[in-house]
Amino acid sequence: MGQKIDSELDTFIEGWSETPEMNREVFQHFREYLSNKEGVTLEFIPRPGVTYSLRAVHSAQTKRGLFVMVDVIEDTPRWLSVCFYGEMITDPEGKGSQVPGGLLGEDAVCFDVEKKDENFIRYIEFRLDEACQKASVE
Repeated sequence: MGQKIDSELDTFIEGWSETPEMNREVFQHFREYLSNKEGVTLEFIPRPGVTYSLRAVHSAQTKRGLFVMVDVIEDTPRWLSVCFYGEMITDPEGKGSQVPGGLLGEDAVCFDVEKKDENFIRYIEFRLDEACQKASVE
């Protein structure tokens, strides 16, 4: 990630007071998890008062500009929506919501994270791995 994006994202995170739901920590976890994937770059798109989007793209992708979007939803408390293109992942336990046209106009599967739940985080990490692998050959 570029220095400007890192700085802007760091400033956003530093200004986000943690709540009992621990969603700030979960967001930081997903940022680090994605940052450690080979060939992946992150983009941060703030829309104050609406969402703060962390978008991951693989260097091999040619069809799309991202493979996952981790949105911080501006609410009280803030929560996360982790969205993937529908055909890039599986959801064997049906934990996601089908969202027609929900990711940049394409069908999506989104996972709402309302509080820190280690099992749910691991489940989403498997989806991140799937989407990243598919993006690496797209």
